[in-house]
Amino acid sequence: MRTDIAHNARVWNHWLGGKDNYPVDRAVGDGITALYPGIGEVARADRAFLARAVRYLAGEAGVRQFLDIGTGLPTADNTHEVAQRVAPDARIVYVDNDPIVLTHARALLTSSPQGLTEYVDADAHRPDAILSAVAPTLDLDRPVAVMMLGILNFVMDTDEARSIVRTLMDAVPSGSFLALTHPTLELGGEGNAEAMDFWNKNATPPITARSRAEFTSFLDGLEILDPGVVSCASWRFAPATEVAQFGAVARKP
Repeated sequence: MRTDIAHNARVWNHWLGGKDNYPVDRAVGDGITALYPGIGEVARADRAFLARAVRYLAGEAGVRQFLDIGTGLPTADNTHEVAQRVAPDARIVYVDNDPIVLTHARALLTSSPQGLTEYVDADAHRPDAILSAVAPTLDLDRPVAVMMLGILNFVMDTDEARSIVRTLMDAVPSGSFLALTHPTLELGGEGNAEAMDFWNKNATPPITARSRAEFTSFLDGLEILDPGVVSCASWRFAPATEVAQFGAVARKP
């Protein structure tokens, strides 16, 4: 674990007002904020999207299994907390490859007695390894909600990102769901280009924005739920302002 270079999970934690970060994370995070003042609002909107999506999936959609890839550092309303509030027997597997994330997750993200929460050290670039690792905890013959919030933007090649999603969704049955968010230079995010360039020179892993068409291509073959591909702040909510982060939830037919 390197503490001399900023890392996305810790910078994100800083933007959300957390304490699990280092001076280098705060310095880079503040540099990004100076270039793109709306980044904190994006982080908060993404987190709020997670809560709304998981509430829907555990409630109305009846999902009892969640695969959260790119966990990030624990904060308020983590996936298992939202899901198990609705369905105490929900089973959640968190996936991340940052040692500090996994250490904090194991210490802080404890399951309800009826459900189960597990943690897997794996890389989003290796979906087959993820599927193998979650098999002891999740029944892949039953519907699974795959959560990929703010993670595909760290897969620089769009074809590879599509392949990752396809591998994961091919492994789960009909009635499974995919929840995605992703930064964009659309939706008023044009000013984010300079901030992303700054990030790529000063932090890890590198990041990329994508267009609406590119984002939508990750959902090919799935039924996109209303209201479609929107700012994550607007998904089943009416915010005062949008943020430059696409969000969508789709169902595998």
